[in-house]
Amino acid sequence: MAARGHVQDPNDRRLRPIYDYLDNGNNKMAIQQADKLLKKHKDLHCAKVLKAIGLQRTGKQDEAYALAQEVAALEPTDDNSLQALTILYREMHRPELVTKLYEAAVKKVPNSEEYHSHLFMAYARVGEYKKMQQAGMALYKIVPKNPYYFWSVMSLIMQSISAQDENLSKTMFLPLAERMVEKMVKEDKIEAEAEVELYYMILERLEKYQEALDVVRGKLGEKLTSELQSRENKCMAMYKKLCRWPECNALSRRLLLKNSDDWQFYITYFDSVFQLIDESWTPPLEEEHSLEGEVHYSVEQAVKFIEERITEESKSTRPLRGPYLAKLELIRRLRCRGCNDEYKLGDPEELMFQYFIKFGDKPCCFTDLKVFVDLLPSSQYTKFISQLLEVIPLSSTTESEIALPADIKALQQHLCVVQLSRLLGIYHAMDKKQKLTVVRELMLRYRHGLEFGKTCLKTELQFSDYYCLLAVHLLLDLWLEEGEEMAVWQCLTLLEEGLSHSPSNAQFKLLLIRIYCRLGAFEPVAELYSSLDAKHIQHDTIGYLLTRYAESLGHYAAASQSCNFALRFFHSNQKDTSEYIIQAYKYGAFEKIPEFIAFRNRLNSSLHFAQVRTERMLLDLLLEANISSSLEESIKSMSLSPEEDDIPWKDLRDNRDLTVLFNWDPKDRDISEEHRKLSLEEETLWLRIRSLTLRLVSGLPTLSHSIQPKNSEKTAENGVSSKIDTIRSLLQQLEAAVDSGKKFLEQKIQYPVLGPPPTRMAGFFSNGSCQCQTSLFYLVSDIYELDTNGLEDSAEVQERIGNSFKSLIERLTDLFNKCKGDLIEVRDGTLKTQPNLLENLVFFVETISITQWVSSYCDGVLRPFKSNLQKKKKKKKETNVVMPPVFTHFLDYVTELQTLTSNVIDHIKGLEIILAALKLEELSLKDPLLLQEEKKFTKTVQGKVQSSYHHSVQEIGELLKKRLDTIKKLKI
Repeated sequence: MAARGHVQDPNDRRLRPIYDYLDNGNNKMAIQQADKLLKKHKDLHCAKVLKAIGLQRTGKQDEAYALAQEVAALEPTDDNSLQALTILYREMHRPELVTKLYEAAVKKVPNSEEYHSHLFMAYARVGEYKKMQQAGMALYKIVPKNPYYFWSVMSLIMQSISAQDENLSKTMFLPLAERMVEKMVKEDKIEAEAEVELYYMILERLEKYQEALDVVRGKLGEKLTSELQSRENKCMAMYKKLCRWPECNALSRRLLLKNSDDWQFYITYFDSVFQLIDESWTPPLEEEHSLEGEVHYSVEQAVKFIEERITEESKSTRPLRGPYLAKLELIRRLRCRGCNDEYKLGDPEELMFQYFIKFGDKPCCFTDLKVFVDLLPSSQYTKFISQLLEVIPLSSTTESEIALPADIKALQQHLCVVQLSRLLGIYHAMDKKQKLTVVRELMLRYRHGLEFGKTCLKTELQFSDYYCLLAVHLLLDLWLEEGEEMAVWQCLTLLEEGLSHSPSNAQFKLLLIRIYCRLGAFEPVAELYSSLDAKHIQHDTIGYLLTRYAESLGHYAAASQSCNFALRFFHSNQKDTSEYIIQAYKYGAFEKIPEFIAFRNRLNSSLHFAQVRTERMLLDLLLEANISSSLEESIKSMSLSPEEDDIPWKDLRDNRDLTVLFNWDPKDRDISEEHRKLSLEEETLWLRIRSLTLRLVSGLPTLSHSIQPKNSEKTAENGVSSKIDTIRSLLQQLEAAVDSGKKFLEQKIQYPVLGPPPTRMAGFFSNGSCQCQTSLFYLVSDIYELDTNGLEDSAEVQERIGNSFKSLIERLTDLFNKCKGDLIEVRDGTLKTQPNLLENLVFFVETISITQWVSSYCDGVLRPFKSNLQKKKKKKKETNVVMPPVFTHFLDYVTELQTLTSNVIDHIKGLEIILAALKLEELSLKDPLLLQEEKKFTKTVQGKVQSSYHHSVQEIGELLKKRLDTIKKLKI
């Protein structure tokens, strides 16, 4: 509970028990203790606030807010009350109230440094940059300390960043900030490195690169000491902006002489050399080459310089990779430019071979060479791999037919060659039999390699894990490209085996997640994802692996949990980032503040955030809203409105990490930029369809029907007619989104094996859910028309509604037919799965839920009409009053809907019985090709898939039973 020990207040002793109760999470006792204290000391404001904190934490938000406002209205100035109110407002996610609190406090105590600084930080939390600037200057006038002055300067920069008009930013805010800093420079008041950094940032944003360079190279630049080579890096950046390539070259050359393993300076060195060559630059005759010293401006000089670095490296006690890789980089650049000078550096194949001999036992060797394999002609790939294999010390054993490494060094070298073989496409060119032979060999090497990792801790990876991963990649090729169903079970078996030996291997877990999801088995995925222990931003970058499949595979409870988990991170982002910004101000890390703001905006505009938020609300409605009244309550609790669209469509950011899974595929099979763009387009289209569906559903309770027919004036007055206009407008948008989605799918895009997972859009269209849901919303429009015009003048509308009912039942029946079949079956000794049936069942449940909500709306409209007719019948004592056909249509429709839902529930019960009766372990025991160890893991894998399917159909069945119970009540 904040810092309270330093406050010398006589009430501290009285308040301490309440603080302790709150700190220990005993909120009820804190409230009781506060009540006791308030009986004796009615004017003890802090006790009221602490009671409010207890109420807030026990879910009584309204009472807590009322109590807090009661104290805030008194404008307290004691530390205890102010700090307690600050904590309460933060927990309420109302940081704007803290600013009002301290605005009142500084008015009463105008010379308090503490209250002024708290006010500044309160403004920082809500991003009030103009007020921050004013608060910073007010603080500086009270206590003339440099940090406060520069807080005000930084606030000007933040105003320039957030300004909509870039011209205003460069003509007003930044020049003012520059003048403020220049004033301090002239008065020789610059004290800290952070102040120089801020001056540099202003000049850079004003594009005054020469002035920024002068600052860094001058006296002020001497203060830039916290980061290694901070001055040099800033000089280099300015030289590039100013296109001063001689200085760029000389500085990078000088830095490489100090450290010939720093790759960034090699890149700058090469960039500058070729820029100078293109400009035909020649050094001045008498003067020095440049401000930074000697300049290299020809290929010959660059070649000589790199050769010298390699010679120097040979004398080094520690092997350095930089000079050798620089040589390959220079060859690549010369080749790209069409120069004939590359021969001077040697043959790339020979250079890579020598590099392998020197660094092949390092895990980084593969990633280093991967960048340069395109220097090799494709005709030399096999020869190159054979050449590498020849130098690896492998020894044959009596137990094994193949030569195995004798130590870890040889194992790492061989692993590097295997990875290069995959990258060069050698494995892809093999037929099925050859691939299976390679898989067996890789697994033999994997199990042999476990011998070297016997002493490894559980948190460490086994040295031979990559063998197992590569074997799985080969099997994935067989499954997805050649349709070998058995290969996928073997994939899972090998990965589960690998995970048992290397429990912390994230790659095993990520691959298992992807494959289990492809098979439609979500149950093991939740535990695997949890064991990854994803931190902070990873909930956005890899969270899609979990949230994409949870609901679509019928695990509603797990889906709800995973959505909550992701949303918790996104919602805490706003609060957390404000705290980072405040800390950056406190410690003078000004250059980090724009980065934190950009980070927050990036998360707020995250595609994954928008998806999870939309799917979570749809899921909540699916699980909680059974009848129209509970639908209305659920929509109200979510603050959903059909008119409001809070998704930032223009600014959506795709933060997914699509390369999180290791990949050794050649470039033509890897994830390309085109794949990323297409995936983002697909995800955005699907999100738009889902968002519009949610908004249409949220509009149903707003269409409250009129009791009296033909009461159009009244309905217009009440704003209901505008509500139906909103529904119709949303329906048009949905139709447009669906058309766009269909056009997109016509491209028949195939993503790489481990590329972005496709959305559910294709299934949504192909199984008929789309047509059902769209027709339901059109039915709403017709029912509203009937409600508005009355029964007498709506024969045509009634007929249209009757036809819609019939058509809807036919479509739902068709959708159900696409759900029929066995999820898992044994054919010719091989397991065959049909996970698409699960997705179709989930779509059926969703569609039947929307059907039920729309039917409840129909019921609400037709019931009063029937009641009025019955009353008239009783008054006139007529026995032959003809009931309008819409009532018969509706009753027939409800009866058929009830029958259809019952049939689906019976089908699901049948699936449960079949799944429970399956004896899959017998399959793995009979397979003669499996080792004893593999049989154990095959049994585990099959059991997990079977259990997950069983769990899915159970949850789907339970939800459908609830829907059936509600449908039975639809009798007007």
